[in-house]
Amino acid sequence: MSTDTAPVPSSSTELLFRPRQLRELVRGVPWLGDLDEDQLEALLQDTEVRTLKTREWLFRQDAPAEWLYVVISGAVRLVRSAGDGHLATIRCVERGGTLGELSMVSSAGVYLYSAEALRRTHVLTIPAARCREIMDRQPACRAEFMSRLALELTERLEDMALLTQADAMARLVSYILRQLPAGRARGPRVVRLTIPKRWLAAQLAMTPETLSRLLARLREEGVINIDRQRLVVLDEQKLRDHMLSDD
Repeated sequence: MSTDTAPVPSSSTELLFRPRQLRELVRGVPWLGDLDEDQLEALLQDTEVRTLKTREWLFRQDAPAEWLYVVISGAVRLVRSAGDGHLATIRCVERGGTLGELSMVSSAGVYLYSAEALRRTHVLTIPAARCREIMDRQPACRAEFMSRLALELTERLEDMALLTQADAMARLVSYILRQLPAGRARGPRVVRLTIPKRWLAAQLAMTPETLSRLLARLREEGVINIDRQRLVVLDEQKLRDHMLSDD
């Protein structure tokens, strides 16, 4: 495993590049979770760490999909170009998220969207050919990959339905609810707002000003509280009620 492009160890960031942390990162990818230690180690030997500067493109839509990526640190914006050249933000991916996996089911073998670093970002690169080999040899990995792909497509269909039918508040509330931890915990629950507001606004098809106004409205109503990058849901039922209300 090559880490030539990793930053010189000088802060807590260096911990993310240690072999143990990288193994845990790959284990966290659902469709790679069934690999045994020898298989995981063999896969890691073919990987390397890549560093991206802010606003640097990791790959472009329709380019040959030779690599898959796992985000180690930072954040990446996924965008798709429309016929008129307009770039539509699909979503943003942070630590542990994967990039490029949709290309695995593309008959053309190309990336179906572009990926841009929102800040200094590090990704683990995995040869797409190795991933295909794993799925050919490991039925459990292939089954989990298809399950995750179905979930991803379902979420994107839900996004499309919201963008075409719902108002701005409903889109924001839907996003917050999706980010909540699974299960029903006692007391307030927390959502981390780690991506720049302008990109979150683009993902939700609204202006940054509208996003700020809607967040302020929810805060004034006692539904949420925001402390820097922490959005605390104080009243989940009131939040859900906004899905049915007009903006």
